[in-house]
Amino acid sequence: MTPEMAFECLLISQDSATLCTLNRLLQELSISTKICFHTSKALDELSHGSADLVVIDSSNDVTSEVVSDIWKLGMKQKPTVVAISSDDRSIPGAHVTIMRPLASESCAKSLKLAYAKMLHDYRRHARLSVVIPLTAFGECDRPVPITVMDIGYGGIGLNLKNRVEIGEVLSFHLSLPNARKAIYIQARVLWTRQFGRAGCEFLQLPPVDLAILHDWLLERIQVKKPAVCV
Repeated sequence: MTPEMAFECLLISQDSATLCTLNRLLQELSISTKICFHTSKALDELSHGSADLVVIDSSNDVTSEVVSDIWKLGMKQKPTVVAISSDDRSIPGAHVTIMRPLASESCAKSLKLAYAKMLHDYRRHARLSVVIPLTAFGECDRPVPITVMDIGYGGIGLNLKNRVEIGEVLSFHLSLPNARKAIYIQARVLWTRQFGRAGCEFLQLPPVDLAILHDWLLERIQVKKPAVCV
């Protein structure tokens, strides 16, 4: 994302009318757009860029090939893909397909669907940095000193002084800055790295604590609001 926390789109098209229509609609969603005129350059742009959305306007065969190649890229987080179809059929691998002839209303509806998916994916993967030292408890109530380094909707990143096993469950109370109370978390260790880093998935949070966490994250994980309602 840009410093203004706007989603980024790679728009692939050579048609001026298509570019004009889509660029206007993307601006209304506060999505930053970079135009690529040739599909041959699109994959290079994606592999070196940070696009959240890719809109592809080409022949159906070429579009299908580009979509397939996107999924083969070793990107940590794949972009949302919107494809424009010329013969009234969906494009395999695309999340959203826009049918020709292009109409502003149908394009806007399709892009809003793509925006909703991007927002869901962003919030699901987003992590907020914190530095909170505390003591967790592992198997047989073994005390485990940890420092919470980041937290998101689905998991938490830790720094560990002592070794833990992948699959081990850690339990602890976490006081988030400005949260109304500490929350209780049970988390399973998914991976460990050198220098004591570890990633965990949430196993269990009491409903009240889960609501506190989600409210806390929602206040802090922000994107630039679109100019139109989504």
